[in-house]
Amino acid sequence: MPGRYDEVRRELMREPRRWLVTGAAGFIGSHLAEELLRLGQTVVGLDDFSTGTRLNVGDLLAAVPDSRGRFRLRAGDVRNPRDCRDACAGVDYVLHHAAVASVPRGLAEPGVLADVNVRGTVNVLHAARLAGVRRVVCASSSAVYGDLRAPAQREDEVGTPLSPYALGKREGELWGDLFGRVYGLPVVSLRYFNVIGPRQDPAGPYAAVVPAWTRALLAGEPCVIHGDGAATRDFIGVRAVVRANLLAALAPLGEGPHVFNVGSGHETSLTDLYALLRDAVAAVRPEAAWAAPVHDAPRPGEVRHSRADLSRGNAVLGYVPEPGLDVALAETVRWHAARLPAPRVPSRAAA
Repeated sequence: MPGRYDEVRRELMREPRRWLVTGAAGFIGSHLAEELLRLGQTVVGLDDFSTGTRLNVGDLLAAVPDSRGRFRLRAGDVRNPRDCRDACAGVDYVLHHAAVASVPRGLAEPGVLADVNVRGTVNVLHAARLAGVRRVVCASSSAVYGDLRAPAQREDEVGTPLSPYALGKREGELWGDLFGRVYGLPVVSLRYFNVIGPRQDPAGPYAAVVPAWTRALLAGEPCVIHGDGAATRDFIGVRAVVRANLLAALAPLGEGPHVFNVGSGHETSLTDLYALLRDAVAAVRPEAAWAAPVHDAPRPGEVRHSRADLSRGNAVLGYVPEPGLDVALAETVRWHAARLPAPRVPSRAAA
């Protein structure tokens, strides 16, 4: 990716474009908007602030001080077709990341998830088509692999969904493929594995494992591993995800479906992840080096093992998973440590 991504950066700086980022106040969306602004692009952000925050927006604007004239944030909801049409007006590319991004929340509120992740995606695609957008890149998920048993997950085979979240993301992919075949709108779906990095929310019942554990370790509180700790995940830093999005927006595409894995290509068990994260936190809080996790029952709807096969993304997009896990964990810890003291997380951070 360094070679191909350098080409993309140069192309964008030579010929700036106008981008819509849905979910721009969220974890991944704010990083996408930041990188685009850093490359001299004009960015429209759309967010309903149900999970995204104005603090994230402030962070991204502070990171690119000369960007305020090139960034406009619209408060709106992808469930509202008019909000989508207004946001897409005059846009060249759409990076669609507004979603209910939680397996547990989807299990608790399947109707809300379907409205946001499926109907919202259809609204964005329809609005993009009407506006003459060049291409849409949609955030999908490795959850679509469901109960598939394979050493590594390849894009051409999926399993039975294990959660409403997985089903919703798979439906979004199929709608993207249909818009390409029927309406001629190029749509790329990126199947994210476990994305980590700064600005990921550590609080609340649906917190992702790395920010929840990071805050707990910094605060001297115990971390919970759901299950025996042998379950594995493919963790990838948010900076690599941002690069994958821009590569997907500009890469020459052949026949569809245009679906690509975005991960590291490596498995890390929850037990090993805990040890790596504890070491990273110990660099700023030495007493964390002796912290031990506690175990609880496994969570329903979650897969046992997950690892991305990256051959298709490497061949078509030029995607390479850099930087690595150690760098992503260190960046995450530094970001959280710099923001302490912070509101206390629940008494046990779990994954």
